[in-house]
Amino acid sequence: MLARLWHYLNVAKSSEGEEELLREKFNAIVEGLSLDESAPTTYLDELEKIEESQGFKPPNPAKVSLASTFQAMKRGFKNWFNRPHHDGDGVVL
Repeated sequence: MLARLWHYLNVAKSSEGEEELLREKFNAIVEGLSLDESAPTTYLDELEKIEESQGFKPPNPAKVSLASTFQAMKRGFKNWFNRPHHDGDGVVL
């Protein structure tokens, strides 16, 4: 929005009254801006507070060893291969 107003200030020279009005609007917007970056909180801090207030804590599952993963995979394959009926599943061995 500021860029558009600045463009109008530099390009649009149709009448002295319109130009003065645009300068006043631009100055009003710029005066309302705060360039002080030493605010006590930031937008990210506010988001973090909202997340904490909702009380959700992501789960922290226990670590699984490579050996137990391999054993679970082997058990799953044996259960699949030894199921009672193989016909109609589309797999041919």
